[in-house]
Amino acid sequence: MDRLLSMEVFVAVVELGSLTAAAARHQMSAAMAAKHIKGLEARLGLRLMNRTTRRQSLTEAGQAYFARCKTILSDIREAEQGAEALRLTPRGHLRITSTVTFGSFSLTPAITDYLSVYPDVSVELVLSDMVEDIVAARYDLAVRIGEPADSGLVARTIGRYQMIICAAPAYLERYGTPASPDDLMRHQCLDFSYWSRRTGWQLASNDGSRAGYPTGRFVSNNGQALRQAALAGFGVVLQPELLLGDDVRAGRLVPILQPYWPVARPISLLYPKDRQALPKLTTFVDFLVDRFTR
Repeated sequence: MDRLLSMEVFVAVVELGSLTAAAARHQMSAAMAAKHIKGLEARLGLRLMNRTTRRQSLTEAGQAYFARCKTILSDIREAEQGAEALRLTPRGHLRITSTVTFGSFSLTPAITDYLSVYPDVSVELVLSDMVEDIVAARYDLAVRIGEPADSGLVARTIGRYQMIICAAPAYLERYGTPASPDDLMRHQCLDFSYWSRRTGWQLASNDGSRAGYPTGRFVSNNGQALRQAALAGFGVVLQPELLLGDDVRAGRLVPILQPYWPVARPISLLYPKDRQALPKLTTFVDFLVDRFTR
C-alpha cells in the first residue's frame, strides 16, 4: 500500500473520529480505510489504535506516531506548494557560465538588469574561456562563441562576435605595418593560451591560402593582459572588438589587416532541454534574446 496515503488515512481517522468519515474524505470504503491502518500497524509492529464497537482511541505509540505523521504531511504540503510556486513564478538560483570578455562587458550588465526585474531570482556567473560540459558542471545556461556543437542542448543565437587585429601606433612606427597575414610571421603576435593551431591566428593570405600560425614571446589566457601588452607597444593583438573597440576609437590602438579579419562568429545561449523548464530559466533566456537581438 501507499505509505503516505496510509498515513493520511490514519491522521484523518484521528481527526474525524471514525473510519467512515476518514474513508469518505479519501473516497474509499471503510473496509479499505481499515486495511490502511492495519497495514501501518503491521509495518511498525505496534498497535496504534484501541478499537471497540463504539469508539477508537490512540495508544501511547499511536499518539507519538500521529504527531510525527502530522509534521511529515505538513512538510510534504509545504514542499509541493514551494515547487508549484517555482513553476508559476520566476524564483530560485541560476548558475551561468560565459567567456570572460563577453561575460564581463556585455552579459554582466544584462544580468543586473534582469535581477532588477525579478527580485526572487539570484545568479552565479562563472567566467572562463575553458569549455566545460554544461550538464556535468551543473550549469543552467552557458554563453558560447562559435558554431555550437550538436550536443543535444538547446541553442539560441543572440548576436555575432567580431575579432579584430590591432597594434599600438608606437609599435607600427617602430616595426612597420603588416600588409598581409604572411607579414605577421615577422612580427610579435600576442597569443591566447586557449587557441590551438586550428583557431586563432588563421587568416586568409593574399593568394587565398591560409597563413601560418605566427609566434610571439608573450602568451596569456586573458584578453585584458594581451590588450595591455598591445597598448604598451609590445606586439600585434587579435582580440574581440568588444574588448579593443574603445582603444581603437581613442587612437590608442590602430586596426590593421581589416580584409583578413576572421568572420564574425555566432554568440549562442546553450541550455539543457526540459519540457517543463522553470520560469527562472525561460524568462532569463527570453530577456537575453530580446536584449541582444533588438
